[in-house]
Amino acid sequence: MRFTRTALAATSIAASALLLAGCSGGSSQSSDSANGKTTLTITVWNYKQTPEFKALFDAFEKANPKITIKPVDILAQNYEDKITAMLSGGDSTDIITVKNLTDFGGYVSKKQFQPVDDVAKKLPADKIPALADYKADGHYYATPYRQDFGVLFYNKTMFKDAGLPDPANLTWQEFAQDAKKLTHGTKGKKVYGAYIHTWNSMVQGYASAQAGRSLNKPPYNYLSTQYKTILGMQKAGTIMKWGVANSQQVSYQTELETGKAAMVPMGTWLIAPLLADEASGATKIDWGIAPVPQLSAGSPITTDGGPTGFGINKNAKDTAAAKKFLAFAAGPEGAKAVASIGIVPAYHSDAITDEYFGLKGMPQDDISKKAFNPDVIKPDGPTGARAAAVNNVLNQEHQLIMTGNKSISAGIAEMNKRVKQEVLDQ
Repeated sequence: MRFTRTALAATSIAASALLLAGCSGGSSQSSDSANGKTTLTITVWNYKQTPEFKALFDAFEKANPKITIKPVDILAQNYEDKITAMLSGGDSTDIITVKNLTDFGGYVSKKQFQPVDDVAKKLPADKIPALADYKADGHYYATPYRQDFGVLFYNKTMFKDAGLPDPANLTWQEFAQDAKKLTHGTKGKKVYGAYIHTWNSMVQGYASAQAGRSLNKPPYNYLSTQYKTILGMQKAGTIMKWGVANSQQVSYQTELETGKAAMVPMGTWLIAPLLADEASGATKIDWGIAPVPQLSAGSPITTDGGPTGFGINKNAKDTAAAKKFLAFAAGPEGAKAVASIGIVPAYHSDAITDEYFGLKGMPQDDISKKAFNPDVIKPDGPTGARAAAVNNVLNQEHQLIMTGNKSISAGIAEMNKRVKQEVLDQ
């Protein structure tokens, strides 16, 4: 599996991050040198419900029997707030799991991670394109273990029943047209042609990626086309209204698995729970994945997404063991471990791809395999030290646009104004 990756994320982080080469906190000695054993602490979220962590940790411990991993479990909804408090308070947990590039930019700007150039430079960068996303100001501060990106999940049976071909190479306009043909029923029994989740990235992320633009700074006028498409679908009743989905906390997984929506643009992280529910008998949906719709026909398949990785706390107790884990997780052994449970690894190779599609329940059609190999992946949101502040503005205006409390033009005008005044000029 080969990906062409832009340098957008790395460039934006580099421009805003501070040089941390002098930060080398933590000991390189074993945390229990008396008996030759090491305990390595790693932050995770919802450990029992997130099997990728156990799969990766078990594989590492098997390969490194003198190192034991102790997960530091945090509720997913509180994860970033908790990590921020821990790092600010001088916590010495060895490794911090980095959920997204927005969080990464904050850790780097606050000088909370150690540089890991020696680890990164020994990894095969051509097989780990997401590695570049963790480079800031000439140094690496984390390594990725998984790489998610947007694809189009769809119900094959519903397409067949509607007399439609599988959505191999849709534009967003064709996506809207198919959604209209797939929508049927009324009120409580209504089946939507598609479901667009409430996150602002589901509109802004795809729009910026496919327009070749960055969400880090205005102008955001290019977002207008995508908003017109999605609001048009909402008005036509072919997707659920944003306000309803938000107030009812609708699950995109449930919409797909229960046949309430025929198409769901979503990240590849949805594959693993789909496979698990198939195995348990919780769903019998005949599903596939296709490339995410594009702005124009015939263009390179461009989608958005981001890596998940590990960084070493500047106050880590065991830097040497932590670096060994980062190298393992980012490499082929770590990739094999997470791919075995349906997680898309950051490390790409034909062997890993074959293993992934060899999982029971994975669709075997050519469209699904093509979707798994997009031409370009770009960040699904702002990056860099000010990413969180920028995204806060973009999300607030997104909600106002989607609920009809602001027109598209007024909302985008506010994005342009507020990001400049409230974030960039500060």
